[in-house]
This record gives sequence, structure tokens and C-alpha cells, in this order.
Amino acid sequence: MRRTLYLSLVFCLALISCPVQAQDNIAEFMKAKLQHSQQLLKGLATEDFDLIAKNSQAISLLCEDEQWMVMKTPEYVERSTEFRRSADAVTEAAKKKNLEAAALGYVDMTLKCVNCHKYLRRERMARVEEFPKLKLGSGLK
Repeated sequence: MRRTLYLSLVFCLALISCPVQAQDNIAEFMKAKLQHSQQLLKGLATEDFDLIAKNSQAISLLCEDEQWMVMKTPEYVERSTEFRRSADAVTEAAKKKNLEAAALGYVDMTLKCVNCHKYLRRERMARVEEFPKLKLGSGLK
């Protein structure tokens, strides 16, 4: 009996720690995206085309990482693809030393990022609301 209880406890703790670890990984991933975005903006402000290209390429590569795919819906995949195209457009503009095109690409990339995060929050709230309300003690007599 104790062994069963112990194994059940270990199993439950493992289940609880997985989502926390996944959230920590996503938080670190998003922090990296933000740091590259800040460096990209610094490059735009200082007309440092190498810094712009380096960081827009890094953002584009982050899009290919499996941690990027936090949701497996067609709309999320499309939004992700559009975001990556914007990052690639910034890289191309930097290679051509076209500051205006790089800045416009950065604005486009930022808007896509903000709108995607808004979409994710909305989708997650919709999924939470789909769970039926549990009635405590409904099956107990």
C-alpha cells in the first residue's frame, strides 16, 4: 500500500513539474527573442547593418526551433510564417544597406509579434473556458 502511494506521489510530482519546466523553457526562449529584437533596434538606431542582419537572422532561426511552435493551429503556423518572412525582409534590407526598408521591416515584424501574442492569449482563454465547470462532491453520497 505504501509503495503504491509513494509511486502515485512521484508520478503526480513529475506531472506537475513538466508544465513548469516547459514554461521556464518558453520564458527563456522569449527572452532570447526579445534580446535579439533590442539589438536589432540598436542596429537600426546606429545604422549598424551588420548588427541588424545578425539579429534579424537570429530571430528568423528561432522561428525554426521546436519551442517556437507553442500552438499547433493553422492560424498560428500562418502567423509564424509571416513573422519569419518579416525577419528575413529585415535581413535582406540590412544586406543591401537600406536603412528605411530595414526599419519598415522591423515595424512590420514587431506588429506581427504583438498581434500573434494577442492571438495566443485569446486562444488560451478560449480553451480554458471550454472546460466544463466541475461540481465538487457531485458524485459523492
